[in-house]
Amino acid sequence: MDKKLIDQWLDENRSRFEKLSSDIWGLAEMRFQEFQSVALLAAELEAEGFTVTKNLADIPTAFMGSYGEKGPVIAILGEFDALAGMSQRGGIAEKTPLVQGGTGHGCGHNLLGAASLAAAIAVKRMLERTGLPGIIRYYGCPGEEGGSGKAFMARDGVFDDIDAAITWHPFGANGVMSISMLANYQIAYRFKGRSAHAAAAPHLGRSALDAVELMNVGVNYLREHIIQEARVHYAVTNTGGRSPNVVQAEAEVLYLIRAPRLPEVAEIYERINNIARGAALMTGTEVDILFDKACSNYIPNRVLGKIAYDNFVEVGPPPFDDADREFAQAIRATLSENDLASDASLTRSFMGGHDPDGIVKKCGEAVLFEGILPFSERTALLPGSTDVGDVSWIAPTVQIATTCLAFGTPPHSWQLVAQGVMPAAAKGMLTAAKVMARTAIDVMAKPESVSKARAELEESLGGVKYVCPIPEGVLPKMA
Repeated sequence: MDKKLIDQWLDENRSRFEKLSSDIWGLAEMRFQEFQSVALLAAELEAEGFTVTKNLADIPTAFMGSYGEKGPVIAILGEFDALAGMSQRGGIAEKTPLVQGGTGHGCGHNLLGAASLAAAIAVKRMLERTGLPGIIRYYGCPGEEGGSGKAFMARDGVFDDIDAAITWHPFGANGVMSISMLANYQIAYRFKGRSAHAAAAPHLGRSALDAVELMNVGVNYLREHIIQEARVHYAVTNTGGRSPNVVQAEAEVLYLIRAPRLPEVAEIYERINNIARGAALMTGTEVDILFDKACSNYIPNRVLGKIAYDNFVEVGPPPFDDADREFAQAIRATLSENDLASDASLTRSFMGGHDPDGIVKKCGEAVLFEGILPFSERTALLPGSTDVGDVSWIAPTVQIATTCLAFGTPPHSWQLVAQGVMPAAAKGMLTAAKVMARTAIDVMAKPESVSKARAELEESLGGVKYVCPIPEGVLPKMA
């Protein structure tokens, strides 16, 4: 089978998907509010003859486009949500918000969703041309940023019948992501006290804000006594008002708890719950513990990873030019040495945490990395989380990364937003689409690879069955 036909078709239609990515970048819609972005993506699928199913798992912005009637079911995962406070003009190498305090694609999900869609359509075209048996699905997955949309979808059984899943992420290097990522819980702690005049009758008040502050102090003491790989973050989401002469009757704090495995997350969660209850006792307040969302740890699949890597080598890295390098250099000038060191550490994890050939150093020397990281059979731990993890427990899953950004660009930064509509990012996006489409076709053409990938996953799970970490009754936060 001539997979170069995939590359050719994507090259011929690149402007179509570049516009789609740019349009989604301009919309910059937050988690579970991606209505306009979904409309654009779904319209493309319908125009191509996909059967589109909307409102998956009762989430208005979750949808699926499917093509084919028999054969292996291959899922390509797309995301399209933006981040708060990330508004930034494109193509400007200085912090310049479009809207002060507005939203922006600080993780490149405009690129992610568009490339995955392009790959799914390219696979559909190949199935039509060749008659190869296979079912290709594009899953529109909302709310990855702070919402764990895929975990809610997994709880509803959306991915139960797929044979393999493929996805990608914009990055500062090219390679297959041979990494595991942390499971997490996100929990709101809502304290209720009693208001009073802070001067005339403070003894009658019970401060919910004091409870939040005491809880945070307690959790900060806890940090020394949890496993090294764990992470605990918090944001005070309600301070109880803006009047210091009123004892705050309400206050709320949102916690994100991460660890390599869900049982470790659950153990830390219970300890934090006890700290919250203790803070309530100390202040004479009450606390409601409200489960917000969760996701499982990510399990990479080496069988699929090797197939993706072989296709990556055939496709080659994105073809950058001097103009791409010049803008990347301007972005590089805004970054710190710590930014470069952090990206170097992330890149090293793609290779199982080892770099005997000094490839990471070469990444740092080249403002745009134009090689391909070697495939690693080892798995390193990346201290972040993704709801792709829940899919990876259900079906063999592979993620790739392509160079779309100046090396060193921090995730969730204005620098990333500024690069998200540049030609270099579009070139990385198109490369990702080619690799994903080729990988899907290879898996369909070689059904034995599905069996091998499944066997590897079962071995990794060690007999443990997937259970969604989000309790029944907990619904996605739509705002």
